[in-house]
Amino acid sequence: MRIAVNTRFLLPDQLEGFGWYTHEIMRRMVINHPEDTFIFLFDRAYDPRFVYASNVKPVVVPPQARHPVLFRIWFDWMLPRILRRERAEVFFSPDSMCSLSSDIRTVMTCHDLVPLHFPGQVAARHRGFLLRFLPRFLRRADHVLTVSEYVRQDIVQTCGIDAAKITTVHNGCRDIFKPIQDIEKQQVRNDFSEGKPYFFYTGAIHPRKNIPRLIRAFDQFKLRTGAPVLLLLAGRFAWQTGEVRTAYEQVQSRADIRFLGYVPEADLARLMASALALTYVSLSEGFGLPVLEAMSCDTPVVAANAGSLPEVAGAAALYVDPLSESSMAAGLEKIYAEPAFAQSLVEKGRQQRGQFSWDRAAEEIYKIVSGEL
Repeated sequence: MRIAVNTRFLLPDQLEGFGWYTHEIMRRMVINHPEDTFIFLFDRAYDPRFVYASNVKPVVVPPQARHPVLFRIWFDWMLPRILRRERAEVFFSPDSMCSLSSDIRTVMTCHDLVPLHFPGQVAARHRGFLLRFLPRFLRRADHVLTVSEYVRQDIVQTCGIDAAKITTVHNGCRDIFKPIQDIEKQQVRNDFSEGKPYFFYTGAIHPRKNIPRLIRAFDQFKLRTGAPVLLLLAGRFAWQTGEVRTAYEQVQSRADIRFLGYVPEADLARLMASALALTYVSLSEGFGLPVLEAMSCDTPVVAANAGSLPEVAGAAALYVDPLSESSMAAGLEKIYAEPAFAQSLVEKGRQQRGQFSWDRAAEEIYKIVSGEL
């Protein structure tokens, strides 16, 4: 079979959400199915590391599509011609977009409906496009994949899409996220937090991730306990970060808050494994991969009781109200003050994480893309 794949987000040394998803799924799919030809469609010069095997044919399709006008050109003008030229039998798009003008069988992954529910927290240049076209992409796709049952039900209820054409396939976790020894944990603390324990957040620094409330909740925790604990936040500053900066500037404990910026994968895994807890209190998540990464590292989780997070973490998280700073502060205090409780979350996480596997996800997705299911 000739399988065309949208690989726009396979960017060297810049893999984030869509990119990691594409990489983890397609690397396994390519290697496990040498009988098929995979046509990888890039929108710029590609890194040979993403050509995983000899059955991958990389094709650069201009223009570089990072703007609504260029999205339309890339997906609806350029792709149909390339798909015909390459004699593709199916098109798989893992980044919540697809071609509306191609008649080829199309499978699309939708990670969440954030643009529809929180349009004010989508970059202005993309907002109108996604409000208009995301429902159309969902209707056009012959089959839609979601990363959680929460998103699947949301698509049915919000967009009126037939549930029969939507399949949930959970994400997995990269092998680099694993427990480490106490001596290495102390070295991480020496390197990043002045030798002190810390709460950890990883992801884009963005209001939808509830970072301003997290900062204020941490401040409450510090004022109430005086604990020698830091808050480390790893991730790039996205757009609309004025509220985050204001929250940081106004709290009394800002000297104990560190913005680490983009952190290399190896350091990120060590930071996760050495934290007192992951603090992940987003207002909405389609999956919440850092929660699974924390469980894989034997790190306790403080999570918002919202979106997909209860589905992913199950009983292995301390849930807090993402709209209540006092609820979040109390959660931090409980983790700090009750080590036995924190350890109980770790033990539950060891059970919960067994439900998730990139190997299993890749094979389930292949069956849908190839038409076996």
